[in-house]
Amino acid sequence: MNKTFTQAEQASLEEVMRHRRDVRGNNFLSDDISDDKLQKILEAAAYAPSVGFSQPWEFVVIRNPEIKKSIYNNFVEENEAAKTQFEGERSDAYQRLKLEGILEAPVNIAVFYQSSDSPVLGQTSMPEVGEYSVVCAIQNMWLMSRALDIGIGWVSILDPEYVKTQLNAPKGHKLIAYLCLGYVKEFYTGPELERLNWAKKKRLESAIFVDKYSGDSEA
Repeated sequence: MNKTFTQAEQASLEEVMRHRRDVRGNNFLSDDISDDKLQKILEAAAYAPSVGFSQPWEFVVIRNPEIKKSIYNNFVEENEAAKTQFEGERSDAYQRLKLEGILEAPVNIAVFYQSSDSPVLGQTSMPEVGEYSVVCAIQNMWLMSRALDIGIGWVSILDPEYVKTQLNAPKGHKLIAYLCLGYVKEFYTGPELERLNWAKKKRLESAIFVDKYSGDSEA
């Protein structure tokens, strides 16, 4: 069957995308996520496109508080180092940010890229597209979670090798994302970092070019 979608369904998808947010630890509730809803989120990941239909994603669902605490301790260590990258008012603003919800969120999910020992169709010229396939899966998770009124926060201030060790990940696997999932106090009307004046939303027209980039560009 050649499935088509009504205007109402199209509008619903747009609403989900518009209201997707990156959720931090100051906003998570302790309410647990049911197994059936977690399954929906993981199934959404499996609907994602992947280069050569390789489906190179694997997921570690973490509820164990000791493992979460270990990951959190690594975040604290890495975050201290990250603070040195900013100066002046930017440094002060950075230190006021709550950048993760590892302990607060009832569920954490580590998303891995599973490399292949044999050539993958479509990946021979650009091997990194295998990892991009995993990112597509993560976006699906984010959208399904929002449709279920569940928040997701992506924690990138971590040592990926440390996380791999803590989760006993196979040697050839690569950590792509560490996600915190949970119900929230509220979904903000706009991105939190925009609300806190860390950055402004990029104008779409500034990112669109026709046929090729215009003007001079640096090599």
